[in-house]
Amino acid sequence: MVFGRSKRGAGTASPAEPVTLKLLVAGGFGVGKTTLVGAVSEIKPLRTEETLTEAGRPVDDTAGVEAKSTTTVAMDFGRITINDGLVLYLFGTPGQDRFWFLWDELAQGALGAVVLVDTRRLEDSFAGIDYFERRKIPFIVAVNHFDGAEMYPADALREALDLDEEVPVLVCDARRRASVRDTLVSVVEHAMRRAVAAQQKEPSPAPAR
Repeated sequence: MVFGRSKRGAGTASPAEPVTLKLLVAGGFGVGKTTLVGAVSEIKPLRTEETLTEAGRPVDDTAGVEAKSTTTVAMDFGRITINDGLVLYLFGTPGQDRFWFLWDELAQGALGAVVLVDTRRLEDSFAGIDYFERRKIPFIVAVNHFDGAEMYPADALREALDLDEEVPVLVCDARRRASVRDTLVSVVEHAMRRAVAAQQKEPSPAPAR
């Protein structure tokens, strides 16, 4: 799904089909992944939310998000058309550790990812960042600014999260379509730059003798 393009019959004059790209939306529990997908999706988003129960309290850390009453147990799914030539499919990952086995399935074929961050609970984003770094999947860090949360300079956040210099860090309001759209475009641009840089590093083939 990373670079999908529907094929038409040869010789037809039909318009070119748009490129379709798969992006992941990751982050800690309650950071706003479901909100982000819902804010930007042009279709009714698929959600797999279940109500938090007393039985799950020992394994679901709700510190800092005590008002949250539901949790994603599989994924969120949405779609946004950026322009006539580009459509993005969004897959929101579950935030709790007990659903991590789903991440490998969701990550297959992904061009890149957004790691949503809540500055009040930075430690919740470490696992997601480590995941994409280990698998060499391009990602950006988007700070979902919650009301009342303190703002920090990008350099301070980069140091606190131990990010490479090339990883973009930006602020995003997961409730606002325009802000989310700009964030997703940033992911695509970052992934494309990474791909070009990787191609330039590849050794040239030896000349034929």
